Amino acid sequence: MRKASAFFIICAVTLAYYLFHPHPIPRAPVAFTLEQGSLRHAAKQMSDAGVIGNPLPFEMLARVMGKASSIKAGNYELDAPASPLQLLEKITEGDFTQSKIMLVEGDTFREFRRMLDENPDIRHDSAKLSDAEILSRLGSPISSPEGLFFPDTYYFAKGQSDFSIIGRAYVLMEKRLEKQWQGRAAGLPFSNPYQALTLASIVEKETGKAAERPMIAAVFINRLKLGMKLQTDPSVIYGLGEHFDGNLRKGDLLADQPYNTYTRGGLPPTPISMPGLKSIDAVLHPADSTALYFVARGDGTSYFSHSLAEHNRAVNRYQKK
Repeated sequence: MRKASAFFIICAVTLAYYLFHPHPIPRAPVAFTLEQGSLRHAAKQMSDAGVIGNPLPFEMLARVMGKASSIKAGNYELDAPASPLQLLEKITEGDFTQSKIMLVEGDTFREFRRMLDENPDIRHDSAKLSDAEILSRLGSPISSPEGLFFPDTYYFAKGQSDFSIIGRAYVLMEKRLEKQWQGRAAGLPFSNPYQALTLASIVEKETGKAAERPMIAAVFINRLKLGMKLQTDPSVIYGLGEHFDGNLRKGDLLADQPYNTYTRGGLPPTPISMPGLKSIDAVLHPADSTALYFVARGDGTSYFSHSLAEHNRAVNRYQKK
């Protein structure tokens, strides 16, 4: 009996310690985001953020308390360590901030930075840093930031550093790209994920109708396989930078520069935008097609051709009428 009593006393003390003892946090304040999903997913997100230890006991606590389905998605912030009971109350009462920023598919890194700089709810720690300094802080081996950040909606606590958003977008792109790369189709003309990302950024800018992404990707992939130039206007425009006035001229297509895919073969040196998941997926799982050309019909869709003669007829029909 004494052994049993001692056991229950130890269990009770251990449980009380867990319930009421604040878990140390890596820094103060610490922000974490809970996305829509299961209790298990929320507990893992909190563990990853360092506000709890092992996620399993917290998951069990929420279930025992009958709050497994009461957790509210949002962005949370802790100014000091909190006990599991305090955390459970916080995330079920919805004690979170609602500030958010949206990184749109096809945006450039320059547009992303301007969006961050103009947001009054963010602490602008990156404002005076160069692109290279930002990449250095992220530990990126890539010399250009273009395309390295995943377009999504990011929730954050007011006063949070813009670096937390930049870092989350960077890590999310790494994860999404790697997952797609591991499941890629066979026979693609890419030697690494970065090349796929570069083409995906072109597909993002070239696509008028979302359903046509796999076909547009197929055209560019077929061209790469045959050694044909990509001849894509968005890449030329990106290379012109601030010199582009909204009107792409014939002289621009003839003037050689690193991003001119009319004068240079292969892929441009870096992505030209931040592609979304659908464009990445299209490049790594293109349509089964031998098409080599496409032209805009004028209604948001494209006409795809398998020969130059067919393409010229389509141009005369849709572009020169």
